[in-house]
Amino acid sequence: MFRSDDRNESHSMETGEPQFISVGKKAGARRIAVRKAPGQAPGLMWLSGFKSDMSGTKAEALAGFAAREGRELVRFDYSGHGLSGGDFENACVSDWLEEAEAVFDRCCSGGTILVGSSMGGWIALLLALGRVETGRIKGLVLIAPAVDFTEELMWNQRFDDDIRRTILTEGRWAQPSAYDADPYVITRKLIEDGRRHLLLAKVLHPGCPVTILQGARDPDVPAAHARRLVEALPQDDVSFSLVPDGDHRLSRVQDIDLLLRAVAEMVEP
Repeated sequence: MFRSDDRNESHSMETGEPQFISVGKKAGARRIAVRKAPGQAPGLMWLSGFKSDMSGTKAEALAGFAAREGRELVRFDYSGHGLSGGDFENACVSDWLEEAEAVFDRCCSGGTILVGSSMGGWIALLLALGRVETGRIKGLVLIAPAVDFTEELMWNQRFDDDIRRTILTEGRWAQPSAYDADPYVITRKLIEDGRRHLLLAKVLHPGCPVTILQGARDPDVPAAHARRLVEALPQDDVSFSLVPDGDHRLSRVQDIDLLLRAVAEMVEP
């Protein structure tokens, strides 16, 4: 659920080793892996999905686009993901948002378009809303954005009473995954922390153009959920594209083409 890339499908396009930055203080510090390719502004920043990393299919396609167009590209792995340090079970939305903010502030050179997939769409939107006054975020491209997914799509919709009771009493529940042999562990910490960042009940104004790409056959983030996000953005220029036969990953050749066209249009409107 909510994973948007297959880490085994692709290989990093950058040469050399990733750089690492430290995020957090004292016992809460995490070593975060970052890859940055230099280029002109506006640059691009990739934000991966839940249990995905920066070497997935869409991230690699975006890296190829950035290289061809001479655009800066910054991508990173959340703590507990990919090459970054930290324990996945101990992490939560607040941690991943803090890491995204640190990578943006330290590694993005100027005006930047955020490209977020699944949970990365939620993180990208939170990042943009927290950086409105800087004027540095020039646009959002959100792929199957799983905004508020811990509450709206997990706790309220998919979890029955037994699962909720297990999470509350034992602090964790191992959910079988359609994308990985290992189950996803959903923690009480993840659910409770997610409630600090809920957005869909608010009027949102990131102050930049927003493009949403959504698969009509997405079993994890229903199209109706993505449309709720459109309705929450009444003050911004919002484009919503529904792929009739698209799934959650939107990683087919035609889906990648749609993504790169959306990015190209936002880079040079």
